[in-house]
Amino acid sequence: MIRTTQHRQGILWRTLAGTGTSMLLLSSASCEKPNTYVPPPAPQVVVSQPIEGPVTPYLELTGNTQAIKTVELRARVEGYLEKILFREGEIVKEGQLLFLIQQNTYEAKLKEAKAQVLADKARLMHAETEYVRFSGLLKQNAAAQTDVDKWHYERDSAQAAVMAAEANVDLAKLNLDYTEVRAPFTGRAGRRMKDPGNLVGAGEKTVLAEINQIDPIYAYFTISEQDLLRVRGRHQSEATSPRMPDVPVALGLVNEDGYPHQGKLDFAGIRLDPTTGTLLLRAIFPNPDYSILPGLFARLKAPVDNAQSALLIPTKAISYDQIGPYVLVVNDKNLVERRSITTGPPSGLMISVSDGLKNSDWLIIDGLLRAIPGKEVAPVRQPLSASPAGNPPGAAGR
Repeated sequence: MIRTTQHRQGILWRTLAGTGTSMLLLSSASCEKPNTYVPPPAPQVVVSQPIEGPVTPYLELTGNTQAIKTVELRARVEGYLEKILFREGEIVKEGQLLFLIQQNTYEAKLKEAKAQVLADKARLMHAETEYVRFSGLLKQNAAAQTDVDKWHYERDSAQAAVMAAEANVDLAKLNLDYTEVRAPFTGRAGRRMKDPGNLVGAGEKTVLAEINQIDPIYAYFTISEQDLLRVRGRHQSEATSPRMPDVPVALGLVNEDGYPHQGKLDFAGIRLDPTTGTLLLRAIFPNPDYSILPGLFARLKAPVDNAQSALLIPTKAISYDQIGPYVLVVNDKNLVERRSITTGPPSGLMISVSDGLKNSDWLIIDGLLRAIPGKEVAPVRQPLSASPAGNPPGAAGR
């Protein structure tokens, strides 16, 4: 029992001695090389200076497309619809035969009218002969004046009958022509409203189909009173011009980037709508591939002045908060600063800045998430390219 107790005490002393030795070694090591905090390196960002380039002020508007011409094809004569000679929804050419109405009745009426002309001309010839004969007999005192007057009347009456018969021939030809319903212009034909075999034109001008001319195509839009006065103030001389000024207008559809369709202003209303305070405008656009359909929502952009020089920066360098747009710039001590700006019209992938920046400022264009105002960064200077700003106004993105 005594040996067991002594054995346990020996193990305890050896354990304590080992622990003490370890503590002495750690204490000695810590005294030789103490731990110190090493700050991380400043984050790297790409900075550039604004460039100067031309910017065209413009208005962004919304509107709707509309066919330049819309016609309802109607049956102008009565008869049974015999043939439909087009495919619904296809492009039809001007003068193309689309519908054929029963013709035999109108062909017979035309023959009847021509026969009446021949009969009336025969009457006229007989009356003219008798009038000349009795006029000669009257000079020889071999005929009475009443006979001469009678054949004078018969001759004039026959002349009138011939004119009426010839007019009936013309009407019969028109009615026969109306049995052929042709396209009045090149456009897209809608669905047919009547099937072959139906009686059309009976007491009414039956609608057979509709045709839209959409090359070129119109886009109607409105401009507010404030924008109108601003534009007229810059172009007061053109406001009194007798002809419409050639104002370029660009158009983009919902599924398109930018404004790929180029046209021009075609019409301006003569008064503002008092309920909305807007003026109706219309632009015309080429549409050779018929990609723009009537009734589509359209985004439009029209310049309001000539190109002006301005500071340009990439749109990706701009951030927004509750105060408004701002950029992050790097000062001469490599510290990040927040700078509120006032933006102007875009130009390609760039946007103009009218206030808040100088051309000597270095703004962060890449690495914005690593830049914190008041903190130091490692700037990598990179010059901006002027090519994105050189795009035409119509090519600017949304």
